[in-house]
Amino acid sequence: MTARTTKSPESARSRRELDSFDRAILRIVQRDSHMPQRRIAEAVNLSTAAVQRRIAAMEAAGIIERNVAILDTRALGMTITSIVEVDLVDERPRTVDGAKALFLAAPEVQQCYYVTGGISFMLVIVTQDMVAYEAITRRLFADNEAVAAFRSFIALDRVKAGAEIVVP
Repeated sequence: MTARTTKSPESARSRRELDSFDRAILRIVQRDSHMPQRRIAEAVNLSTAAVQRRIAAMEAAGIIERNVAILDTRALGMTITSIVEVDLVDERPRTVDGAKALFLAAPEVQQCYYVTGGISFMLVIVTQDMVAYEAITRRLFADNEAVAAFRSFIALDRVKAGAEIVVP
């Protein structure tokens, strides 16, 4: 699962202050976005209508970006998960923005982070097999003049996958 967005996180946070009810609702819906609002209302001691209004307001404010399903990659035959370090030839805005656009457009890239610490990006890539993985590495890295180097780490086991965050 990937959350791909171009919204500014600051703009979403600044539009709506979260109270304890909002935070409780967020804790529930990020675990199970299909839970009926009636059950959420019971859990947080609000009316169903109040929960519905709060969820709609948090969606409108960009706090809840979207509702997604987290898929079992093994059940779909997607056997290769790779964490990839990517080092660009330079960190000029044009180079970085081009890499971001390329990685964002690649459906195999599940997560992409522009990072500090001696490399440029960390990516999580999921493919069906090594043939598909080799093809994506050629397209995104080996044939890309903006990429100075890349290093892949193939996951042996997916211990945890999710998108939940700690809601303070």
